[in-house]
Amino acid sequence: MDDAQVMHNSQDLLTQIIIYDVFTPPVSSRIYVYSSLAAYEAIRYAKPGNASLTARLRGFKPMPEPEKNKNYNFTLAATKAFFTVVHKVVFSLDSLKHFEETTFNDFKDRMDADTYQRSVAFGEAVGKAVLERANADGYIKSRGKPKFLGSNAPGKWRPTPPDYMDGVEWCWNTMKPLVLDSAAQFMPPRPPAYSTDTNSAFFRANKEVYTIGKTLTGEQKTIARYWDDNPFVIEHSGHMMFGNKKITPAGHWMGITAIAAKQSHADAVKTAKSYALTAIALYDAFISCWDEKYRSNVIRPVTVINEFIDRNWVPFLQTPPFPEYTSGHSTITASAATALTALYGDHFAFQDTSDLHYIGMQRHFNSFQDAAAEASISRVYGGIHYRHSVDIGAESGKKVGALVVDKLLK
Repeated sequence: MDDAQVMHNSQDLLTQIIIYDVFTPPVSSRIYVYSSLAAYEAIRYAKPGNASLTARLRGFKPMPEPEKNKNYNFTLAATKAFFTVVHKVVFSLDSLKHFEETTFNDFKDRMDADTYQRSVAFGEAVGKAVLERANADGYIKSRGKPKFLGSNAPGKWRPTPPDYMDGVEWCWNTMKPLVLDSAAQFMPPRPPAYSTDTNSAFFRANKEVYTIGKTLTGEQKTIARYWDDNPFVIEHSGHMMFGNKKITPAGHWMGITAIAAKQSHADAVKTAKSYALTAIALYDAFISCWDEKYRSNVIRPVTVINEFIDRNWVPFLQTPPFPEYTSGHSTITASAATALTALYGDHFAFQDTSDLHYIGMQRHFNSFQDAAAEASISRVYGGIHYRHSVDIGAESGKKVGALVVDKLLK
C-alpha cells in the first residue's frame, strides 16, 4: 500500500465511524478538521517546503518537531497523529482496533524498531498538541447547553415534521474559528421580512418552494436525493421508526477531496494537506452559517406552507432540525469548493462516487464549483430552503473559502 492510500484509508474509516455514531453536521466538521490537521502536521516533514498550517491558524501552540539527523517514517507518524485525535473525538473506538493493529503492524514490518518507536512517539506528540486546541475550542461547554425549542413568534423557527426535533447545535457560533476573526465576520444581509401578504418577497419565496415541490422533474428529484446528506432522517412505517444513516455534508466533501487527490495522483503530503484545507474550509463555514441561523432564526418553508398555503404539503426531503437562513449546504459546499479549486484548478472534472457506497448513486461534475452549485439548488428542490437562502449562503461560503486560501496557500 502506498503512503497516500494510507491517508485515504484512515479518512474513509473515520467517515464510516461518523456515520455510525450519528454526529451532527457541525460536529462532524470538527472531527475531520482536528484529525486531518494532526496528520498533515506530522507528514509535512516528508517533503521539505511544506509549511505548518497550525502556525497560521488561531489558537494553536507551536507543534512538536522531529529530532534532527534521526530517521522517521512520517506516514507512520501522520497515521499515529490522526488516530491519537480520533480516539478523543468519536465514540465507536472498537471500530478502530482492527484497522490500527493491521496498519501499525504493516509499518512495523517495514522498518527497524528505533525508527518505528520514534515515528510513533512523534505522531502521538503532534496529535496531543492538536488536542490541546480542541479541548479549548468551546465544544465541551456547548454540550451542557439547554435545548433550543424554537419560538411560536411569527416568522421564527419552530420544530418541523415528522419528528419535531429541537434545534441542533444552536450555540455553535461560540466555537473558536480557525481562520475567521469571529463567527460574524461574513454576516450576510438580513433575510426578507416575514409576511403573510401574498405579494411580499417572503410569501413569494414560499410559493416558489411550494410550486417547485409540486412539479419536480425526475432529474430534480435525483439531485435532491443525491445531496440530501441528512444524518437525522427517520423513516416511519406504521408505529415503527428507524434511522436511515447517511453521510454528513462534510463527509461528502471529504470524499470529493479523496477523489481529487487520487485522480491527480497526489503524493501523501499533498493528500494530507488537501484533507486538512478542505476540513478547515468546512469547519469555519459551519461556524459562520450557524451564527446566522440562530441569529435570524427563520421559519422553514414546510411550516409556512402548511399553515397558509396547503396543510397537506410535504417537502420532498425531510427538513433538518435547525433554522432556515442561510442554507448550510450552500455555505459549506461553496467554501470547500473554493479551497479545492485553489488546490486542483478551476476545471477539475470528476465522477463523484463519494456517496456510492451509502446511497448507490454517483454523478459527474465539470468542476468543484459546479458540484457546489448543484448541492446548493438541491435544497430548493428538496423543499427545505428558499432560493434567497441558498444564493446568499453560497456567497458567504465563497468568502470563507477565499479567506482560507488567502491565509494558508498564499
